[in-house]
Amino acid sequence: MYIKTLRSDRIYQKVAQAPPEEKLELFRNEMMAPFMKQWQIQQIPFRAEEANGFDVIAFNSMTHRSPDQITRQISPEVELISSDSFWSQCERAVTKSLRLFIEHEISLPVSEYLFTIQLGNPESRALAINEGYSGFGGIPGFIWGTLLPNEYTIPRMKAALAHECNHNVRYQFIQWDHTVNLGELIVSEGLAENYATFLFGEELLGPWVTRTNAETLNRRIKPVLREQLQLTGFDQFAPYLYGDEIAKLQNFKPVNMPYSAGYACGYYLIQYYLRKTGRTIFEATITPAAQILDEVKGFWDEETIING
Repeated sequence: MYIKTLRSDRIYQKVAQAPPEEKLELFRNEMMAPFMKQWQIQQIPFRAEEANGFDVIAFNSMTHRSPDQITRQISPEVELISSDSFWSQCERAVTKSLRLFIEHEISLPVSEYLFTIQLGNPESRALAINEGYSGFGGIPGFIWGTLLPNEYTIPRMKAALAHECNHNVRYQFIQWDHTVNLGELIVSEGLAENYATFLFGEELLGPWVTRTNAETLNRRIKPVLREQLQLTGFDQFAPYLYGDEIAKLQNFKPVNMPYSAGYACGYYLIQYYLRKTGRTIFEATITPAAQILDEVKGFWDEETIING
């Protein structure tokens, strides 16, 4: 297994010092080009002229610092993610997260991984709702972390990366296509967050779980989601997964769901599954959602108790 770290801090420093007219292409070639295979899989054009002005830069800038924002003025932000210790901690998190699957006798089809951490866009409402950090790991071989660097988010990046690595492993075994439904997403997010806390402790449980209390989960979320598990189409199931506020930001129709309803539901659903079956988080990660959901039918009727 080979893990390559793309040091974004060095790219930000280079772009910040570049003339304004050179920033865009420098950023595209240094930060975006190494992830070319991911963009191809996601069908996002590398250059704007290929699709009505929408390309990897436009896509990336929705939640991250855009090339024109990368100036000497953001040097304090860049400095916060420029230490060797920060990057070695992130790399250890990725390495540990992936290697543990191999140690538990799960042979990973993908052997090369690329990861980076990007500075978030302070104007991104979605990132603010997520308390300043997030990630993406749904394309096997590619792992991203995103943060507004501060004392709260920096220590949480290792857990966020473990979460994304879990997605990365799952989608080496589970096919993602137009038939993917809400049930798969609830299971997937539940697995990922349980994996993060398995590795780094419940104190690093993400806000996408901690901000949901037992009353909201049992009375408002579970009764609705149990009836929507077969729902397909991202625009249809996203509001149930992310909640109304983020759904509105993505121009999706709200469905009267609180913040990250599907994440919180998934977290406790997977805890129920692991207790009931005695399976490990490693085995569960590569288990089809339909099989998991079939074994947790009691979860929907049982009162979930949330500690703390």
